[in-house]
Amino acid sequence: MHNEERRIEKTLREVDAYLRAKNITGGYEILAVDSASTDGTREAVERMKPKIANLRLIGEANKGKGWTVRFGMLDAKGDIRIFSDADNSTAPRYFDDMEPLFRDGCDVVISSRNPKDAPGASRDVKEPWYRELLGNVGNLIIQIFGVWGIWDTQNGFKAFTARAAQDIFSRERMQGFSFDIEVLALARTLHYRLSVIPIKWKFDPDSKVTLKAYLQVFLDVFRIRWNLITRTYDS
Repeated sequence: MHNEERRIEKTLREVDAYLRAKNITGGYEILAVDSASTDGTREAVERMKPKIANLRLIGEANKGKGWTVRFGMLDAKGDIRIFSDADNSTAPRYFDDMEPLFRDGCDVVISSRNPKDAPGASRDVKEPWYRELLGNVGNLIIQIFGVWGIWDTQNGFKAFTARAAQDIFSRERMQGFSFDIEVLALARTLHYRLSVIPIKWKFDPDSKVTLKAYLQVFLDVFRIRWNLITRTYDS
């Protein structure tokens, strides 16, 4: 979360309602990971704690989305750990499609908005033209230098077994939006079994991904490839 005061309560209610309805054996936890919000985000989460008994508020530093997700995934206690964006652009119910894949032995299950990854994947509306263009250019760069065969590396709804999460996120280096590519590249390098589910994604006009962030992701793809070549992730 970063300055999510306006929508975080709605998001937390949706996630909690979904998990309560599942009646998960052994229980569950919800981590709200803050990235140095300057509005009332933290206070909003604190107000929700009496209503959501298994809700924890963690994180304070503003070091980028990659750092924030890494902090949460390594602090989590669940046998399966999933991270999701604060806007719930991917509905929590899509975890229903992930569960059977974990039972079949998958270590990592991601969601995709691109039908090249999984039939039935789609978006409710097109993103702004510049994001569509940059996304297409970025996909080619990612395919060549990052993660071959995955066309939607950036959707913020990915799940991991505890073992895979600890192994992958403890090696992560990217602090910003490119962390998704790095995580998938590491999953492949470490030979974790990965599957993809299709989702229908809803575009949020309040998205915090800027043009500068897109360009930084492109540059980071080459850094990730260099880290793999030089075995930086081994240490």
